[in-house]
Amino acid sequence: QVQQQVHPNLSAKEDSLYYIEELILQLLNKLCIAQPRTVQDVEERVQKTFPHPIDKWAIADAQSAIEKRKRRNPLLLPVDKIHPLLKEVLGYKVDYHVSLYIVAVLEYISADILKLAGNYVFNIRHFEISQQDIKVSMCADKVLMDMFDQDDIGLVSLCEDEPSSSGELNYYDLVRNEIAEERQYLRELNLIIKVFREAFLSNRKLFTPNDIDVIFSNISDIHELTVKLLGLIEDTVEMTDESSPHPLAGSCFEDLAEEQAFDPYETLSQDILSPQFHEHFNNLMAKPAVALHFQSTAEGFKEAVRYVLPRLMLIPVYHCLHYFELLQQLQECSEDEEDRECLKQAITALLNLQCSMERIYSKHSPRRRPGEPVCRFYNRQIRSKHLAIKKMNEIQKNIDGWEGKDIGQCCNEFIMEGGLTKIGAKHERHIFLFDGLMISCKTNHGQSRLPGYSSAEYRLKEKFIMRKIQIIDKDDTAEYKHAFELVSKDENSILFAAKSAEEKSNWMAALISLQYRSTLDRMLDSVLLQEENEQPLRLPSPKVYRFVVEDSEDNIVFEDNLQSRNGIPIIKGGTVVKLIERLTYHMYADPNFVRTFLTTYRSFCKPQELLSLLIERFEIPEPEPTEADKLAIEKGEQPISADLKRFRKEYVQPVQLRILNVFRHWVEHHFYDFERDLELLERLETFISSVRGKSMKKWVESIAKIIKRKKAQANGISHNITFESPPPPIEWHIWRVGHSETLDLMTLHPIEIARQLTLLESDLYRAVQPSELVGSVWTKEDKEINSPNLLKMIRHTTNLTLWFEKCIVETENFEERVAVLSRIIEILQVFQDLNNFNGVLEIVSAMNSVSVYRLDHTFE
Repeated sequence: QVQQQVHPNLSAKEDSLYYIEELILQLLNKLCIAQPRTVQDVEERVQKTFPHPIDKWAIADAQSAIEKRKRRNPLLLPVDKIHPLLKEVLGYKVDYHVSLYIVAVLEYISADILKLAGNYVFNIRHFEISQQDIKVSMCADKVLMDMFDQDDIGLVSLCEDEPSSSGELNYYDLVRNEIAEERQYLRELNLIIKVFREAFLSNRKLFTPNDIDVIFSNISDIHELTVKLLGLIEDTVEMTDESSPHPLAGSCFEDLAEEQAFDPYETLSQDILSPQFHEHFNNLMAKPAVALHFQSTAEGFKEAVRYVLPRLMLIPVYHCLHYFELLQQLQECSEDEEDRECLKQAITALLNLQCSMERIYSKHSPRRRPGEPVCRFYNRQIRSKHLAIKKMNEIQKNIDGWEGKDIGQCCNEFIMEGGLTKIGAKHERHIFLFDGLMISCKTNHGQSRLPGYSSAEYRLKEKFIMRKIQIIDKDDTAEYKHAFELVSKDENSILFAAKSAEEKSNWMAALISLQYRSTLDRMLDSVLLQEENEQPLRLPSPKVYRFVVEDSEDNIVFEDNLQSRNGIPIIKGGTVVKLIERLTYHMYADPNFVRTFLTTYRSFCKPQELLSLLIERFEIPEPEPTEADKLAIEKGEQPISADLKRFRKEYVQPVQLRILNVFRHWVEHHFYDFERDLELLERLETFISSVRGKSMKKWVESIAKIIKRKKAQANGISHNITFESPPPPIEWHIWRVGHSETLDLMTLHPIEIARQLTLLESDLYRAVQPSELVGSVWTKEDKEINSPNLLKMIRHTTNLTLWFEKCIVETENFEERVAVLSRIIEILQVFQDLNNFNGVLEIVSAMNSVSVYRLDHTFE
């Protein structure tokens, strides 16, 4: 239940849930070992044993659960079952509120683990959480690793999951990877805006509007563009026709490029790469009041602002350069001429921007190249998983004296390497930094060439587990400059110094990112959740829009414990209105349900009724205005409240898009509905032509093109099958063209009779639509309308069976009747060779008919 609440579109393997259960029991033991008797005792125990900042979030969640208890139990874990067990284990009477508090803490931690694992599973584009996924994701989270003291997490080789892809990526892979990339990029932008920028905006006395403009430039415009581009690409993938070779993403880039929507990247690059940015930022961070403000926000936040934020601000620069490469790759891989033209137009429209970006980039020449991990807050496991494993294995082979686990068993990602001076040591250390380890080595000076010595380039000196050390920034002194300190849990410390301030910034950015990534991630999740709670998705009243009635057992039934491969619940049944709602659901697309529904709907709904319901679903009324909206309306202004914007973006737009997708599937795969009812087609065309909106224009044109093509096919030459080889020569028997012999069963060749009947029956069979087979409609009142092709085939089969019977029983001479029966059996054998089982059935039915079956002497 917790997993379904955190990630409703994912499923979890049984082993993963058992593993989380083990961790939660471990945590329960930690909380109960102090024998808590009051809520305060549990709270103190949480503060002592839980690492910061997860302790305060768990406490806040538990306190909220106790407050809500008066109204209803908000928890998913069974408090009523756990309460008596706690009394039994602890050996004394436990207050119910204490049990409630403990269960709330356990539920918060289990949800946190599942959220982390689910995000990792999304990144690698899987749909099921396994035990291994939980272990891998926890390895990258210092807070959870500290909480459970996971010294031996037991990772298996990551190479087992999916084979390494060789060769160039195809168009579909490029688009799929780009969607995953854009989602990660959007999260990084959210981190900049909602966590870092909000920290600046929260103190107007310390930071002027100019300070915020200089540091963050036009990052909000970049965020808006990214949301728009991601939405367009996702819509294109969702609306891709099955007959199309791949999603046609070119139009997404062309539309935005023609609007000059990518121009904000040039402004941001000029601002962020200018010397004034660094000067202004450093001067600001040097103020004691500023340092104190960020220090009070969260542990390590001051260091994150100082070192991580400038690197995060470079991400949009590299991402824009990535777009130019992506467009070239898509153009090379595209199999659609129209899409290639769109991509060409987009590349041309962005040419000036590309030249400007490359000029700005080369002028300021940042040392980090595009794609380096330090420039990305979230690692790109989806793209470089196997390369990372290979790199880690190569590094380990090159280190002499390596002991313990392989690097690949305790790390997921290589971050960076370089030289640092250890204060107090004679020689410079060569450092390898991974997401789980920091390895300090000494260079083997020429010894590798001597006999008996190892061929490794480096010799191991120290090994630091990242989650067990604290990174402390050190100010410059007379003794050392550009230094930072590594402090272990047992209070031992080592000082490292870089050669320059820039090198130190690079190392600190990487180390602080690793140290506080999970904290910043949770801060972002907390902000996003708070925003969602403050701006709930308001919907119209069910009285005016019947498609927003809440799900209940009376209107929809789902399959128990069963989901599709991508985590979408499978519908077992429902009212027509509920089925239409789910067909065009705002939260996710379900292409399998669309196909199934359009094949089967005629058994419970007429085409005219379906069209009316879809049009009604499309015309979505806005929710009742809030007080702020009413004030704006009174003043004659357009209401622009945040929740109204959210309603249009998260409800109206996806629903209307999915309705158009249903129409497109309907006319593409079930056009016979419109051929049988011209009024239905006229109504659809009228509605399609009335749809307005730039985002809808492309899909309206697509539907109109399909209708035009289907009409042309209906009026023109019918579709013919093309065979690889020419047809076999016609087999002749007694009858010839121009001869006077009677054309009947005995004068034609049995092979040719079987061939011609098979071709005829193949045409009849291919004309039958899937919908004609659903719900036995060929036996019902409107069978001539709903199953015309199936009835043609049934009548043909019946007539042919009767003809075979007639040929046998009308032959009066015994020897001739035996010859006719033998001929029919020969035809049956050819039917069987041609896999025409309908023909076989026709002859078997004739043989088993009353009039033929009783001819014992003929069969003998």
